[in-house]
Amino acid sequence: MLSVGLTGGIGAGKSEVSRLLVACGAVLIDADRIAREVVAPGTPGLAAVVEAFGEEILTEDGSLDRPRLGAVVFADPDRLAVLNSIVHPLVGARSRELQSAVAEDAVVVHDVPLLTENGLASLYDLVVVVDVDPATQLDRLVRLRGMSEEDALARMAAQASREERRAVADVVIDNDVPLPELERRVRELWDDLVRRARRTAPPGARATE
Repeated sequence: MLSVGLTGGIGAGKSEVSRLLVACGAVLIDADRIAREVVAPGTPGLAAVVEAFGEEILTEDGSLDRPRLGAVVFADPDRLAVLNSIVHPLVGARSRELQSAVAEDAVVVHDVPLLTENGLASLYDLVVVVDVDPATQLDRLVRLRGMSEEDALARMAAQASREERRAVADVVIDNDVPLPELERRVRELWDDLVRRARRTAPPGARATE
């Protein structure tokens, strides 16, 4: 099995790269999706968040009010650290559980937006960073996601810098390109990942073509 950490700044196109890798045959473990699952209504995770932040961060139906909680934690690093201390261990445990259930010859891609910020690079056999120029990020966030320029810049500034992400990368995918070229680059990456998985697979196992 080959465990791959996939990350990139907001607007870099990480989700598109993960989609293309899944189409090639990768097993995807999405940290954002798991982070939502572990604080779903009725979970110990949500109970812990409510204990730390109060019932005002719940919607009327008892689910987590993400915009309200986000407004609290992104304005206060200490409060963000509290939230992370609750959610990250739960996400990590669930990710390990999911990985343990896949085939021995699989290429497992962990889509982790804050891999760099949380110092998680050492958890993976290989780290892939999807990289674009900051001007491209800003354009995509404003033009495609409808953010204001001020909000987009604030979101970008809250993440690791481009240089910090590239420093932890084993492989960098440049996504300042049209989609057909990105698809070609991801296919090349996939071929490399399959070769690496074959080297790590036990005798008799065969990585997905």
